[in-house]
Amino acid sequence: MQRFNWIARAALSLVAVAALAPLPAWSQGKEIRIAHIHSLTGPLEAYGKQTTTGFNMGLNYATGGTMMVAGKKLVVIEKDDQGKPDLGKSLLAAAYSDDKADIAVGPTSSGVALAMLPVAEEYKKILLVEPAVADSITGEKWNKYIFRTGRNSSQDAISNAVAQDQAGTSIATLAQDYAFGRDGVKAYKEAIKKAKVVHEEYLPTTTTDFTAGAQRLIDALKDKPGRKVIWIIWAGGGGNPFKIADLDLKRYGIEIATGGNILPAMVAYKNFPGMEGSTYYYFGLPKNPVNDAMVAQHYSEFKAPPDFFTAGGFSAAMAVVTALKKTGGDASAGKLIPAMEGMSFETPKGKMTFRKEDHQAMQSMYHFRIKVDPAFAWGVPELVREIKAEEMQIPIRNKR
Repeated sequence: MQRFNWIARAALSLVAVAALAPLPAWSQGKEIRIAHIHSLTGPLEAYGKQTTTGFNMGLNYATGGTMMVAGKKLVVIEKDDQGKPDLGKSLLAAAYSDDKADIAVGPTSSGVALAMLPVAEEYKKILLVEPAVADSITGEKWNKYIFRTGRNSSQDAISNAVAQDQAGTSIATLAQDYAFGRDGVKAYKEAIKKAKVVHEEYLPTTTTDFTAGAQRLIDALKDKPGRKVIWIIWAGGGGNPFKIADLDLKRYGIEIATGGNILPAMVAYKNFPGMEGSTYYYFGLPKNPVNDAMVAQHYSEFKAPPDFFTAGGFSAAMAVVTALKKTGGDASAGKLIPAMEGMSFETPKGKMTFRKEDHQAMQSMYHFRIKVDPAFAWGVPELVREIKAEEMQIPIRNKR
């Protein structure tokens, strides 16, 4: 009897210890945990919220509504970096270590992304960048744990050069003074072969009064012969750079050009019918089943079309699910990296492919011309032509 009581007490002790111990690997393995770190507040709040909508919608679509891959539940952990690099960096470290995230997606800001890249390398886990744009993310600051579904500055720049790169054209650029703006202008200048960039104007991201900068742009262009263009690359809330048109640019024969943007920002485009540029996405441009499904679902849920960054979030989700299906639900970097290198996947923009050399998603862009349609509050981008991935010679900027 004493021996039995000793055995019973020992067994109860083991049960108590087991209850305090971490869940065994087989239990944890029932989930794939995805940290989504981006700007839900701050200057890029609108972009972050669209990405959230698109990412969740994309996961649902890609898994047929089950939120399961290979028998494992997809769990999304949302975190708000507020557009602050130090906060984004600490949130990613906490996601990998404390939240046991297998994969991270984000962020919105290029500055935040650059702060986060070394963290992915330290923890040896995948960071899928969406939608931060700076070339340096998949360039000199890149490491092998970084993939990007969002377009990079070179894709933006090369596709926009299609509309402006004409002999006899003088171009001045207006951009925000941080990684997104400077990398964008650098790539744009490299893409310009026939025209000439005569001035670069960089202003703080918080600028609301563009008068002084606009005057410098006018002074740089007004006496130039031929076509004269100010190319604007601007992101986020705050000031409206298109206010520079109030300085009567037409008197000097100066045009404005820019790339795509979110629909509220494109309200300003209505003042520039005929303006040409290139965009990453506009809901009416791509013709494919994935875009049709996303547009229909978005209209059903929100009574409005999906926006620029909604498509980006959706594309990131499609990439994640496609990769996990290839690995049989194994979310380790050791399995995901070889599965994702060279991997093609369907998105609202059609097929994207991760380039093996730098993990940048190769993708189409859309040359547009703005028309005014009373049915829409914004200037409507009419398709001039789809610029396919294979048409753009996107530089490989990393040191792999």
